[in-house]
Amino acid sequence: MAFSEIARRGLVMLGCGKMGSAMLEGWLNRDLPPSSVHVIDPHPSDWLKRQGVCLNAALPESPAVVLLAVKPQMMADALPTVARFGGGATLFLSVAAGTPIATFEAALGAGTRIVRAMPNTPAAIGQGITAIVGNDAAGAEDLAMAEALLSAVGQVVRLDAEDQIDAVTGVSGSGPAYVFYMIDALAAAGEAEGLAPDLAMALAKATVAGAGALAASADETPEKLRKNVTSPNGTTQAGLEVLMDEDSGLAPLIRRTVGAAADRSRELRG
Repeated sequence: MAFSEIARRGLVMLGCGKMGSAMLEGWLNRDLPPSSVHVIDPHPSDWLKRQGVCLNAALPESPAVVLLAVKPQMMADALPTVARFGGGATLFLSVAAGTPIATFEAALGAGTRIVRAMPNTPAAIGQGITAIVGNDAAGAEDLAMAEALLSAVGQVVRLDAEDQIDAVTGVSGSGPAYVFYMIDALAAAGEAEGLAPDLAMALAKATVAGAGALAASADETPEKLRKNVTSPNGTTQAGLEVLMDEDSGLAPLIRRTVGAAADRSRELRG
């Protein structure tokens, strides 16, 4: 239903950087006609130019969806381009970090249907997770439309309130960077134990990727999976005794890490 409605009425993308391009690629792979996609981007990538979409051209009269995917610092200048669609039959879907729904309501007018989304970078390979929340004007069909679009780049979860976005930012929005850093740290530890740098990095990348895939697909909880591979008095237990120290281990460190990111998210939205 979502894609057929978009094919009929059109979809406008305000900005098409890395995240927008990942989403667009997912939609095109699901047979959304390129001719129904209208992109406004002053600096289109070579990839975008080859997709057959309507690029920096006249927009449809009443698009089904306007995707807001410009950087937050560019939002004030970009929104007037699509403001005429506010308060009508168009759903606005924002993937812009740090810009609250109230900002869009003020710019687009009362009654505008708005869904705010917080995706993360694994969306670039279709393995992301996106949290969504709608304003009072957005109904069940609008959330379903947003979910259908965002599922092209991974899982979608719904929030109860917009203020949960800050916690989502701390966990999944910023979370990939924590994991990338952990890969570097794991590889460095391997080097310190005598492994060649390339080998240590290959082992670290594959271990994190494989463990993540197993955790995502297994019926058991991560706690159960951990216990399954921890033999009494074995090597894994020795390592976990360091990692699970109540004062200096990973759990309190991650709690402070996520808390710092969430606090910064709150500061940025004022």
